[in-house]
Amino acid sequence: MDQSQKKQRLLSLDVLRGLTVAGMILVNNGGGNASYEPLRHSAWNGLSLADLVFPFFLFMVGISTYISLRKYQFQWSRPLILKILKRTLLILLIGYAIYWFEACCKGDFLPFDHLRFTGVLQRIAICYGIVSIIAITMKHKWILGFAALLLIGYTAILYFGNGYNCDASNILAVTDRLIFGQAHLYHKTPVDPEGLLGIIPSIAHTLIGFWCGKLIIEKQALDQKIMYLLLWGFIFMTIGLAFSYGLPMNKRIWSPTLVLFTCGMASSLLAFLMYVIDHKKQKNQISFFLCFGVNPLFIYVISELLSIAFGQYGIADSLYNEIHSFVANAQISSLIYAIIFVLLNWSIGYPLYKRKIYIKI
Repeated sequence: MDQSQKKQRLLSLDVLRGLTVAGMILVNNGGGNASYEPLRHSAWNGLSLADLVFPFFLFMVGISTYISLRKYQFQWSRPLILKILKRTLLILLIGYAIYWFEACCKGDFLPFDHLRFTGVLQRIAICYGIVSIIAITMKHKWILGFAALLLIGYTAILYFGNGYNCDASNILAVTDRLIFGQAHLYHKTPVDPEGLLGIIPSIAHTLIGFWCGKLIIEKQALDQKIMYLLLWGFIFMTIGLAFSYGLPMNKRIWSPTLVLFTCGMASSLLAFLMYVIDHKKQKNQISFFLCFGVNPLFIYVISELLSIAFGQYGIADSLYNEIHSFVANAQISSLIYAIIFVLLNWSIGYPLYKRKIYIKI
């Protein structure tokens, strides 16, 4: 394989990343209980379409981490450590800035006594930071085994700590209350879906993505990349399904079976996209998702800020009511609103994509 082929960018990676970000925006603005069931997160045990988007994103964070650190040959150095710390801190601060912005929109300019400590961006930041440190300190042949140990350890925590109880006795809820205090937690359910102990399986999740990134980069032939991703995708999904009878899939607690099954699904979908886009060169309409995929965190942050502003200043309700006046069905109306919101964010990302402007977060 010549050098130009080695450096050829796999568009499928950006497309899957973009598909995931667009999915996150669609789910987050789908109208809650008024939306179609697949676009709602499972109340507790179970797996809906909405439950796939964040796990898919963490899987892609793992792949991106491998590609990023490979430029440094995974060697410990001061510039690399500073880069990891800077990016981790930046994503954390942006996550808290979004919470502060939401409070300010409500007239609460000093919400620090009840500002939530956990969240989607916070988990992404912590997983990126910890997995990056693991990647430059551990031999990569042990990565998958280490991820397995984390999942086994987390299974023990769930088993002995009422981890599948959706109440205040759940060890995840107990730990969060003890460390953070009730005022700084998610209040819609007893168990914070991005709580502290959930970081353990999320790190394993990101490590699996990292390991798949290693497969993608190290295998020279495209058909080898596709074959290995499909093979391991099948293995992960099979193990996840097999153990789901005793350990149900549950996104709220980020159960080990959820990790394995969704990583397997993401790996298989990526293999399919590689075949269609990179092998068969079928690239029609992929620019829609590419504009999300090349600036994923930036567009996600913009979508969160817009969602808060739309909700606080009545724009969301006005637009939904206008749609509902033409479409009587509440589910269809909420879906149309969510699609419009996705298109709004696309209209922000598309000019950046066309001008090759990539905003690194």
